[in-house]
Amino acid sequence: MHICKFFCNFVADFMKISFTTLGCKLNFAESSAIGKALIERGHTRAAKGEEADICIINTCSVTDAADHKDRQTIHRIRRENPHAVLIVTGCYAQLKPDEIARMEGVDYVLGQNEKFDLAAFVERLEETAPHPSPAGKGDIHTCPIREVEEFRGAYSRDDRTRCFLKVQDGCNYFCSYCTIPLARGKSRNPSIATVVAQAQEAIGQGAKEIILSGVNIGDFGRSTGERFIDLLKALDDLKGPDYRIRISSCEPNLLSDQIIDFVAESRHFAPHFHIPLQSGSNTVLKIMGRRYTRELFAERIAHIKAVMPHAFIGVDCMVGVRGETEECWREYVAFVRSLPLSQLHVFTYSERANTRMLEMDLEVVPRQERERRSKELHAVSAQMTEAFYREHEGYEATVLWEADKKDGRMYGWTENYIRVSCPYDEAKVNTFERITVQQPCSADTPDNTQE
Repeated sequence: MHICKFFCNFVADFMKISFTTLGCKLNFAESSAIGKALIERGHTRAAKGEEADICIINTCSVTDAADHKDRQTIHRIRRENPHAVLIVTGCYAQLKPDEIARMEGVDYVLGQNEKFDLAAFVERLEETAPHPSPAGKGDIHTCPIREVEEFRGAYSRDDRTRCFLKVQDGCNYFCSYCTIPLARGKSRNPSIATVVAQAQEAIGQGAKEIILSGVNIGDFGRSTGERFIDLLKALDDLKGPDYRIRISSCEPNLLSDQIIDFVAESRHFAPHFHIPLQSGSNTVLKIMGRRYTRELFAERIAHIKAVMPHAFIGVDCMVGVRGETEECWREYVAFVRSLPLSQLHVFTYSERANTRMLEMDLEVVPRQERERRSKELHAVSAQMTEAFYREHEGYEATVLWEADKKDGRMYGWTENYIRVSCPYDEAKVNTFERITVQQPCSADTPDNTQE
């Protein structure tokens, strides 16, 4: 029935499209690029609360919890748009297309590479007018992602203050617990010249902050024979008004002292790092197949703080993996507490099909204990963030003000990722301002008031 309505509507007008994006910043950048391609062909975004003709759901699959959220979202979107064509894509779609295709209300499942051709796919639907798919018989369009060589670029333009720029995709690491190489394919990237041109375009359109995004961005250059450090140097020399750049998650073995020193001396890179740790136990790091030791990780943190004392350092932490004994856990927590970190991004381990960890004869951490350990690290994170904020009371910083307004106030982030607010002033939107951080903030609600 929903397919029939789709084609009746097409005869009269272009389609109203809704986008729902789950997961990482990379997904949001890619959804933005897909949306731009559809809008350029005459389609429009459905207004909030308006039933769409086509619903596109870009999914995540980093954990079982992410898969569960994907399924909940698919059901909700179908209820809210009973007559729409529903297309599911993203990591979950690449990893488990058959599972999604069996879900009631799903019309099409598109893999990671296929989602970039969504605009053309919609046009083919308009031309062929397929019969409605029976319940539980969604059509699958995927390819073996590990065979894909092409890099499909994207950057988010939805926020005119901030731009998420995709500079790398895929991963060659195959850590024992992780399905990202199966969902995203092999590591690949565009040329430095391409990235620079996209960044320059974003700045020309008014973006004041660019976040470099990817799966393993420190691996930049694998496709083109270039180096990540050379990309950073080229981006530091863009033309135009003032801007700043943040580096998203970068593996500690790829975050060299040379890169850290360059960020410290650069004109435009923010003193803000997000680094995967995953475990503070060398025993567990080896089980995970990580390419560094906790000693190397500690050296990276020490070097950052030596050359950028006010840098914000966020860290990815996983808890409850197989082989994480109580002794390993206590070692992990003690190590994390010993470092001058600003925030922990905590993931609870869940068994993922087709990963090496399932083949290992290791102690399994009960689910209840995994959840307890997650809560413990979340509490440590809250303490660290609050301490970081308190340390910066009276700190001179530069804030980039955003357009969002809440209770008569506007918000922004300093270069070292402290959230601040002030009375709303439209003239300040998308501008930099030098401020003094006046009050300590709560780790749960980072909201530093400026009057």
